[in-house]
Amino acid sequence: MVEELLNKLEEIREEAKPLVEKRWAEFENLRNYGSEDDLFSELSFCVLTANWSAQGGIKAQKLIGRGFSTLSQEELADKLREVGHRYPDARAQYIVTNRWIIGKLREIISIQDPREYLVKNIKGLGWKETSHFLRNVAFTNYAILDKHVLRVMNKYGLIEEIPKGWTKKKYLDYEERLRKVADAFGEHLGKFDLYLWYMIKKTVDK
Repeated sequence: MVEELLNKLEEIREEAKPLVEKRWAEFENLRNYGSEDDLFSELSFCVLTANWSAQGGIKAQKLIGRGFSTLSQEELADKLREVGHRYPDARAQYIVTNRWIIGKLREIISIQDPREYLVKNIKGLGWKETSHFLRNVAFTNYAILDKHVLRVMNKYGLIEEIPKGWTKKKYLDYEERLRKVADAFGEHLGKFDLYLWYMIKKTVDK
C-alpha cells in the first residue's frame, strides 16, 4: 500500500516541484531575514489554523499582518470575526497572551529542537500546530499531522486509526512512520508535506 502512495506522489512530482521549491524558498527567507514581528505573525497564523483551515489562516494573516503584535485583543477579535474565524475571542486572547515571546523567537528557532518548548509555553499550539510553525520557518524534520495527512496515512496502511487527540509518544510514532515514506520519496518531511498537499488538494499552501 505504501508503494501505491509513492507511485501517486511520483505522478505529481514534476508538476508540483516548482511550487514546492518556491514555497520552501519563502520559508527559508522568513527564517533568515524575517523580523520578530514577521515570525510572530507566522506563529499566530498557526494558532489560527487549529480547528480551522490553512486557507482561512492565510486570509487572516493577509488582513492582520504585523497587527498580531500590536492590535488590542478586542481589535484582533474583530478582525478574526471579519474573516469568519470560528473562535475569534479565544484566538485573540491566545495571541495577545503569546506576545511575551516577541524578541525571543529568533533565538528559539536557532536551537536544535525547539518544538517541545513551544508546545509547553505557547497558548494554542499543540504538537501539530507547533510542527506547522517550525516547518514554515524551514525546519526540515517535523511532520504536520493534520486531518488530511492522517486520512492519507490511514488509507495507505501507515496507521490503524486517526487519533482524536495527541500525546507526545503517539505524535512522534506517527511522525516516524511518515518520515520513512518521505525518505523513500527522497525528500525531507518539510517538503514532503507540500507534495502530499499537492497530491490531495492540487495546491501548495503553507
